[in-house]
Amino acid sequence: MIMRKLVFLILIINAFLYVGCTEKKAPSNIIFLLTDDQRWDAMGCAGNPYIVTPNMDQLAREGVMFTKAYVTTPICAISRASILSGQYAWRHGIEDFSTHFTDSAYQFTYPMLLKKAGYHIGFIGKYGVGKEEDFPVKEYDYWRCFPGQGYYWHKDSLGRDIHLTQIIGRQALEFLNEYGNKGPFCLSVSFKAPHSQDGDPRQFLYDSAYEDLYRNLLFPMSATADSFYWYTFPESFRENNEGRIRWKIRFETPEKYQTSLAGYYRLIYGVDVQIAKIRSYLKDHHLDKNTVILLMGDNGFYLGEHGLAGKWYGHEESLRVPLIIYDPALQNDRRKAKRNEYVLNIDIAPTILDYAEVEIPAAMQGKSIKKLIYGQTGSWRNEFMIEHRFKYKTIPRSEGVVNKEWRYVHFLDRDTTYEWLYDVKNDPFEINNLAKDPSRQEMKNELRKRLQQMKREYK
Repeated sequence: MIMRKLVFLILIINAFLYVGCTEKKAPSNIIFLLTDDQRWDAMGCAGNPYIVTPNMDQLAREGVMFTKAYVTTPICAISRASILSGQYAWRHGIEDFSTHFTDSAYQFTYPMLLKKAGYHIGFIGKYGVGKEEDFPVKEYDYWRCFPGQGYYWHKDSLGRDIHLTQIIGRQALEFLNEYGNKGPFCLSVSFKAPHSQDGDPRQFLYDSAYEDLYRNLLFPMSATADSFYWYTFPESFRENNEGRIRWKIRFETPEKYQTSLAGYYRLIYGVDVQIAKIRSYLKDHHLDKNTVILLMGDNGFYLGEHGLAGKWYGHEESLRVPLIIYDPALQNDRRKAKRNEYVLNIDIAPTILDYAEVEIPAAMQGKSIKKLIYGQTGSWRNEFMIEHRFKYKTIPRSEGVVNKEWRYVHFLDRDTTYEWLYDVKNDPFEINNLAKDPSRQEMKNELRKRLQQMKREYK
């Protein structure tokens, strides 16, 4: 009798062990946080000694920070289309603010592929691709996006002023409260901050709760912010240039520079506060151990460098963005890591799909960077194509190639012979344009040819 009970007990234990060994791991939840116009060094963890971003810094300490993250097109609508599709604009074909994906193409964006795989999907904030009437509202479980650039200040249900960044943060928590425990989810949170409020003379409309932040701080000007560098460009580039028009609004005087930079940093701090609230919710509701968080900017931002404001052009300030990925499954020895490979906005979609264990479509041109997060080495890109084909009378269009030693840019409007060639290894601030230097013509011609090869490969 005793022996029979012992055998029965052993069988039960073995059954539990079998179930435990064969139980499939739950798919990862994913939160993708996208900021607007946040350049790579606008975080404390990126070495900025002035900005206050404790929660972005904590995310970097607990995850992996990519120090060489770039966008392939430095303007919001086109960059966001590349993020959704994992494709260069040269392939997805969206080059303005009014065009959306075709219905068939949209089915191969990362949210739609996750939806097919059983994920609950949500999108909040600045969607940025196409007109409002083309927004894919019905495709989502939760949709709280606004058209165009949006406005920072709103009224709550009691008529009180509330900042847009706070609204977006509350909507993120609302999604988590509704779908956090209903199976795997992917939430895309697209902040407007720290984008300026176009048309408003104040430009950077931060939450008034942060008025005292940076009040008595004097920010140093960037190394190339002097107008001298603006006049190194030819007249064909300087004439009626949107980057200079906005520079006059934001950075023309030392007072404007200080006010603009403080406002820009306060907007980023507002996002940082919301990151803390989202992470706190995840922890309090036991979702933190299975939720991957990605934080990225949609393009860079000139803070007066080269006498410019905005983005659009092929300088480092315009192309380079923050990218942090927090993976709760990482071992401690993998945390707080910094990776220096070139990673791009077109890598976001395949990376998200990889974490969800969803097949990455062959049409995606980006690559999953999950293997880099886990310290794997091997072949990786050592160059990438940049393109800005948005037709606008005050922004000359351009295309080019970036590698670890050189940056080549060819302009397509006004003076179509105008080119940039920077020896970025020895000239990191991109001061000396070598495009007309007789000793650099061979290198320039090589990069020209490589650009044409890339265009054929990436179409």
